[in-house]
Amino acid sequence: MLQNFQFHHIGVAVKSIEATATVYVAGGYKQSVTTFDPIQNVNICWLEKMDMPLVELLEPVDDTSPVNKILEKNGVIPYHTCYIVDNLEKATAELRKMRYLQVSKPAVAVAINNCRVAFYFNKNVGVIELVEAPATITK
Repeated sequence: MLQNFQFHHIGVAVKSIEATATVYVAGGYKQSVTTFDPIQNVNICWLEKMDMPLVELLEPVDDTSPVNKILEKNGVIPYHTCYIVDNLEKATAELRKMRYLQVSKPAVAVAINNCRVAFYFNKNVGVIELVEAPATITK
């Protein structure tokens, strides 16, 4: 990935946050409170464990959530990797040169300190999310 991208989390599409989080908690992860994201129409919770990747669970609220398509096709699955960038527009321009397609316009993410996020797709990498935020953001 580009050198100025900082890894943030792995996003997992789930049918039930409660059911999936139970497995992670049994493995030593700590679960955050669940937050509603009106843009994606999902409930989100974070799972953290020392020296392990941060995991974001995304549960659709109803049939309008884009996460439903992922679940219908693949079931519960990690479906995106998220990176922090300093400037979303500059990062988008760099990704376009690398043949990434922007699949969502920048929007404010309530689950990530109200930072702007956008999603991109590349056939050789899959879906990535970019968060425009200071490098010190944790979730």
